[in-house]
Amino acid sequence: MHACKLGRGNRRGAMLVLIAICLPLCIIMAAFAVDVAWMQLVRTELRTSTDAAARAAAKQLSLAQDTKVATTFAKTAAQRNLVAGDPLMLADKDIVFGKSTQANELAHFAFVAGSKTPNAVQITGRRQQGALSGPVDLLFAGALGVKQFQPVETAISTQLDRDICLVVDRSGSMMWMLTGSVLPPGAPNCGPPDPTRSRWGALHTAVDAFLTELDKTPQDEHVGLVSYSSNYSAECGLKFNISDINSDLVSDYTVIRNTMNALSSKPVKGGTSISAGIDDGIKVLTGKKIRPYAVKSMVLMTDGIHNVGPEPILSARTAATKGIVIDTITFSSDADIKRMEDVAKATGGRHYHAPTAADLAKIFKEIASTLPVLLTD
Repeated sequence: MHACKLGRGNRRGAMLVLIAICLPLCIIMAAFAVDVAWMQLVRTELRTSTDAAARAAAKQLSLAQDTKVATTFAKTAAQRNLVAGDPLMLADKDIVFGKSTQANELAHFAFVAGSKTPNAVQITGRRQQGALSGPVDLLFAGALGVKQFQPVETAISTQLDRDICLVVDRSGSMMWMLTGSVLPPGAPNCGPPDPTRSRWGALHTAVDAFLTELDKTPQDEHVGLVSYSSNYSAECGLKFNISDINSDLVSDYTVIRNTMNALSSKPVKGGTSISAGIDDGIKVLTGKKIRPYAVKSMVLMTDGIHNVGPEPILSARTAATKGIVIDTITFSSDADIKRMEDVAKATGGRHYHAPTAADLAKIFKEIASTLPVLLTD
């Protein structure tokens, strides 16, 4: 009996020794696990902040066409995101502008720093010794013998060239005044739209502003033109198709301007088949003239309510399956804003409403200057 009690006591003593040996190891392993998780979190935060800065810089490079403005926006975007509890600070050397190109559809984008016409920006987010934000302190530095973590992340954001199809409303209401459902005083019913007082005249001016804005960008945008109304031949001795591809994709915008001039030289008549316009826009953006690496964009404008043919949302969904983004514009108080919002949403595009001719021109210019941005690294 006495010997057995001594044996159990010896075993209890052995366990205490084992615990004494293992406990520090468990503490060290726990500290290591916590610090590894902390480092992973910091690296994720740094990547998020760096990506946000790259996107912001590329977007502003597109909008402002100014690397200094883009640099400012990159720094501001980085500071909005916390890394290890502190804003990420970028130095000028962390922001590099250059050119991104793709050899073919399957190849990665290659970035080369420095270009007279940059289309990309490379952001390097640093939490290192000597960087503006400094290194990151580890939570259990004493346990591991390492006091700081110094991660670095790089992101490249690239502006992409676009193939754009303008799809515009040439229904009879486009002959009307900017406000009200009547022709401008003195304007002939069977004559061309009034160039300054009609909705079509405002559209003509806005399209010209759109093309002028595209001329200012360093990217290479190709533009096509579709106009839609309905099949019509009731008056004025004219015949109109429900929709026409007035111009395939071209890099020379003189072609689009001349086509708009030709359309403006005669009356516009008929109903409003938005779906037919979208369908022809899809044909343009999937035809032989497309560039395989360009983003496909459609700018769809109407002043009224769809009243001929299938629902436009059906055509929009077809466009979405082909990688086409549709930005929609409604003009005048007569337009069906909700329907056009749904069309844009179905393709990942945006909707704009223009209550005035000045707003219409401003919106077209904004769409022209806001180029797609893609994180390419």
